Amino acid sequence: MAPRILTLANQKGGVGKTTTAINLATALAAIGERVLIVDLDPQGNASTGLGINRQGRDVSSYDLLMGDARVAEAAVMTSVPNVAIVPSTLDLLGVELTIAQQADRAFRLRDAFRAMHELTINGKPVSYVLIDCPPSLNLLTINALVAADAVLVPLQCEFFALEGMSQLLQTIEQIRSTLNPRLSIQGVVMTMFDRRNNLSEQVLADVRSEMGSLVYDTVIPRNVRLSEAPSYGKPALLYDLKCAGSQAYLRLATEVIRRERQLVAA
Repeated sequence: MAPRILTLANQKGGVGKTTTAINLATALAAIGERVLIVDLDPQGNASTGLGINRQGRDVSSYDLLMGDARVAEAAVMTSVPNVAIVPSTLDLLGVELTIAQQADRAFRLRDAFRAMHELTINGKPVSYVLIDCPPSLNLLTINALVAADAVLVPLQCEFFALEGMSQLLQTIEQIRSTLNPRLSIQGVVMTMFDRRNNLSEQVLADVRSEMGSLVYDTVIPRNVRLSEAPSYGKPALLYDLKCAGSQAYLRLATEVIRRERQLVAA
């Protein structure tokens, strides 16, 4: 079976996209899935957070988008069992200028994924692809949405959480109606939740009121271990499995898989 492709998108920065990509991938791998992360953010934080230093990124997501490398050539195994990554480099900053005038500019990643069957992890095919997007609705994010089966939206528990959400939803609907009719919203995950803060509770209630069942039951807490782990080149689940953040991502992974199975059953 082809892998399920989930794009993590939100044009706001600092909402936990990369933290979610790294730790959700690790949690999915921990329960038996084989996961490929595609780092489409020029900052490359997902690559750094998984211990891939910049000197070791000879082939990157830039080469994938430019058609100069296939998925199996660009992917590198991480220290996390069953998790591989296509790393990012600053070359991605030039992608938009390079391909903006080309007719297939929105389909570069989708076309590259046609060779996904060539990539195996521990001898088995990839079951999930997670695409970590930059904090903007640019051509990189559009490529990720066109290539995806579904979108996972991290949303920070702060006063302006829903600001810009309508723009993202509008973009998703435009992509669905013009470029990728199979695109759906997998779910919205609330991040950086602080139970000691009444504002977090209020924001969570507001988002659930607006988005309904799209919001996952699992809420990712504000957790110092989640913040520390990337500096060691590790997901939080390897850095401190018992911390509240790691346990939350394990619960989120089970929710994601449950929703995927319900989709298949339907």
